Amino acid sequence: LYGTSMTDEPTRTLADEKYVVLTTTRKDGRSVPTPVWIAALPDGALGFTTELSSGKVKRIRNFPDVTLQPSNARGVVKPGTTPVVARATVLTDQDVGPVETAIRAKYGLWVPLINAAYEIGRIVRRRPKHPGAGIRLELR
Repeated sequence: LYGTSMTDEPTRTLADEKYVVLTTTRKDGRSVPTPVWIAALPDGALGFTTELSSGKVKRIRNFPDVTLQPSNARGVVKPGTTPVVARATVLTDQDVGPVETAIRAKYGLWVPLINAAYEIGRIVRRRPKHPGAGIRLELR
């Protein structure tokens, strides 16, 4: 995806996946697996986008060590794969740009379609709009 900046095999392998299960930790120690889109960032890290108010962001701020594992869209882990440990960092404001760009480059037309579906759901449920966040993942 970004050529020579992605020299680490696990990073390359995860960046090639359409979905990965991100497993975060709650304050009570329970694990929370969530399927997310994933893309390679120009600096060799991985990233995904979410809402700043999401549970993922809250859990990452409390416990930045997460695991990633290839999965399908429903979060069912691909057989024969193993979890990879990563350190997650929450990005806001202008720092989200590179993550959004990487996701758009990888997923193309799916991005505006999914965003439109979320927006319709938000309007129907009369929920306020929340700013976006980027999550930067450095494999350990």
